[in-house]
Amino acid sequence: MPLNPGQWQKALAADRLQPVYLLAGEQLLVLEAADALRAQARQLGYGEREVLEVGQHFDWNDLARAAAGMSLFASRRLLDLRLPTGRPGVDGAKAIGAFCDDPPPDVTLLITAMEWSNKHDGAWSRKLDASGAMVVFNAPRPDQWGAWLTARLASRGLSATPDAVALLAERVEGNLLAAAQEVDKLAVLHGQGRVDAAAMENLVADSARYDVFKLTDAAFVGDGARALRILAGLRAEGDELLALMGWLVNQLQLALRLANAPDLAAQFRAEHLWQARETLFRQALRRAPREHWLQCLARAARIDRMVKGREQGNPWQEAERLIAAIAEPRTARALA
Repeated sequence: MPLNPGQWQKALAADRLQPVYLLAGEQLLVLEAADALRAQARQLGYGEREVLEVGQHFDWNDLARAAAGMSLFASRRLLDLRLPTGRPGVDGAKAIGAFCDDPPPDVTLLITAMEWSNKHDGAWSRKLDASGAMVVFNAPRPDQWGAWLTARLASRGLSATPDAVALLAERVEGNLLAAAQEVDKLAVLHGQGRVDAAAMENLVADSARYDVFKLTDAAFVGDGARALRILAGLRAEGDELLALMGWLVNQLQLALRLANAPDLAAQFRAEHLWQARETLFRQALRRAPREHWLQCLARAARIDRMVKGREQGNPWQEAERLIAAIAEPRTARALA
């Protein structure tokens, strides 16, 4: 039977890993749980990790070869299998089942799936659950938001009164990624300690000056409509486009560094990103290759020249096109 998130925390603290794990469901929660498992694996002496990305042409024999391979550098190995759709297909189900039937010693298989429902469950996942551990992470229900936010705040060294938590819940409107980002911002703006409703309201009000952050967050997470609304609002309020472009260029350069990184996990650590922002950039990098971020930076440079009068054109209109392209790379006309 799948573990619930509370049981998962206890299992994660064990002094040995199971042969196989399936972490499935809400993307942000799955990525955080996978990071925690990787950290525990390192603590337990898993000195080598091999990542297997399941795409359209993935060869499931690679899983068997990786499991049987010998390491020259580590006695324990972690196989990190990324299964975004949660559907391994016939060949994948057989390969995972074969691993569960005879797991190699000192090898742990971690499977992450960003989509999951009762329809995904099958003989392969039931066999995996019997051989190791399976955890399904669901977004909090409306009646669970208060408890989830309270726990999230506590994980960042914060506590809040019920009124303050209710105000925060109203602000994030059930958006899990937005909630995680807001809690991280609160940890920076308030520091550790207790937040009452008045302080929360002041912090929420003060965060209006961070709208440029919301603009880039919305664009990189793929919410083009919201990003364009924020851009229009900033323009109506009289914000200078050149100042806005500074942070946008900073984030595009970050995306390009991540896209160029041979070891993405190591680059995330080097950039010192909060977990919520790491999730945001993972989503963005899945939507577009490095060439796209180079094109976006070239467009940003052109907007800079327009603002400074060195090139003809409407810089605000070009900024709209750039934001649309960041949010939806397949919209080719956005960069035309």
